[in-house]
Amino acid sequence: MSRTTNSATRRVVARLFWTYSPIFLGVALFSGLVNILALAGSFYMLQVYDRVLPSQSVPTLVGLSVLMAGLYVMSGALELIRARIMARVGTRVDAALSPRVFKAIQLIPLRSPSGADGMQPLRDLDQVRNFTSGMGLPALFDLPWMPIFLVFVYLLHPSLALVAVIGALLLVALTVITEYRCAGPLKAAAQSGGQRLALAESVRRNAEPIYAMGLSENIATRYAALNDSYLAQQLSASDRAIGLGTVTKTIRLLMQSIVLGLGAYLVILGQLSPGAIIAASISVSRALAPIEAAIGQWKNFVTARQSAGRLNALLNAIEATEMPLVALPAPSRTLQADTLYVAPPGERETIVKNISFKLEAGDALGIIGPSGSGKSTLARALVGIWPPANPAGSVRLDGAALDQWQQSDLGRHIGYMPQDIELFAGTVGDNISRFDPSATSEDIVNAAMAAGSHQMIVRLPDGYQTRVGEGGRSLSGGERQRIALARALYRDPFFVVLDEPNANLDTNGDQALAEAITAVRLRGGIAVVIAHRPSALANVNKVLVLQDGQPRAFGPKDDVLKSVLQTVPSAAAHNGAASAQHTMSPAHSVSADLRERK
Repeated sequence: MSRTTNSATRRVVARLFWTYSPIFLGVALFSGLVNILALAGSFYMLQVYDRVLPSQSVPTLVGLSVLMAGLYVMSGALELIRARIMARVGTRVDAALSPRVFKAIQLIPLRSPSGADGMQPLRDLDQVRNFTSGMGLPALFDLPWMPIFLVFVYLLHPSLALVAVIGALLLVALTVITEYRCAGPLKAAAQSGGQRLALAESVRRNAEPIYAMGLSENIATRYAALNDSYLAQQLSASDRAIGLGTVTKTIRLLMQSIVLGLGAYLVILGQLSPGAIIAASISVSRALAPIEAAIGQWKNFVTARQSAGRLNALLNAIEATEMPLVALPAPSRTLQADTLYVAPPGERETIVKNISFKLEAGDALGIIGPSGSGKSTLARALVGIWPPANPAGSVRLDGAALDQWQQSDLGRHIGYMPQDIELFAGTVGDNISRFDPSATSEDIVNAAMAAGSHQMIVRLPDGYQTRVGEGGRSLSGGERQRIALARALYRDPFFVVLDEPNANLDTNGDQALAEAITAVRLRGGIAVVIAHRPSALANVNKVLVLQDGQPRAFGPKDDVLKSVLQTVPSAAAHNGAASAQHTMSPAHSVSADLRERK
């Protein structure tokens, strides 16, 4: 089965709206009734001027007034029902798309270049829902019923209908102009707004270094430039929409007055009754009102349409590679990387190149190398965050490539501790259990015990119920790292990847980490540890050395470390001690660091 789909044939939002077409049909019929009932005012004025006033009949006036009031109440009730139906359709659209959009928000940082506005899909969904729930669609539903009023005016006199048709054509032309003039600025405004909000989110997350290093003014200058661009585009779109809306209103009022004037002339000629003048004026105004309302809503319509287009593209791109997968048994034997090349999302240049190795159950691999050698990039590839950049590359658990697993199933078998620790707002227990609703106290405590974090946690103010705050800001760096380690070990995953796990740990933390790695090996799991500090390698049995993203050595720990440590003396003997120190390669610098710490 092919895992790609032509996005042009998968209009996600359009298909969703099609499922609600019976409801929209009902709303359109309600709109027809509302527009028919709107003729009540014209008939009322026609009868008052042509029957009541000449006959001086009060009972006729009262009867007509009561009838008109009843029709207006009915019209108002239908308007209310129509508005409530549309509000609920908007809610249903949100409920149907929200899980997929939320999933997309999680995947955007993994599939898009850095700096992409990850919250744009959520704002797009809000825009589609707000337009659906508001008066935008009812204004469009009113447009097909314009001929009712034009026919009524024609029955009064064809000349008045001609004026109304000319006015309607002018307003339709203005609608097309509104679409043409507003689409570009609104699209540019959406892009500028996304960049502005992405920068604001970055500032929020990095408030401490910005404050400490006095970057506020420089960052504020960048934000002001993006904000000025966003406001300029929004102002341009608003000016164009407001200008065209004003012209529309002017034309409608002018047509109404022209009908009055022409009607008076026809009365003088004896071709029209006085009551017909008022009735025709009201009907022409009501016939043109839907176009005026549509133009007033056009900015929201264009914005919602662009939002729907972006949602279509995003959901198609994410779901194009998704297909029902056969559930695989829990991995228990091997991890294998084959000719693996890895590049950051949206970039072509690979950071990790030609990585191949195989680990058996009970193995623990230490990955070392200088900064920028690709260690964290490799870690992301090993747990499936970043896919291989080459078709032939793969990461396999028990022979099955990671993309053969449902992500929710695969995640249960993987423990991952990234270099930059992020905890979620909630309790310590929530974070350790990965917010698993089926988690038991025993599962949580066992994970903390495995990470050597239990005693540290029970000393917190509320123990496992301590709320950590957004990002875990209420905890120290070491405490966050110990809790993140417990989260990685929750329910004994087969494959555990720890990126700089001892960066903020004290001696007791280092000992707990070593015991945790040993425990993973003893229960038949596989651990991968990325480290600068040699203490993290104490309980691994294999080592991979990276330099410039490529493997320089792989094998048993003692053999690899011995060969790495021997490279510095041999280089010094060949080039001279001073020259060797000056030209030391990244691999040499790692070996020197290891030798010094040993």
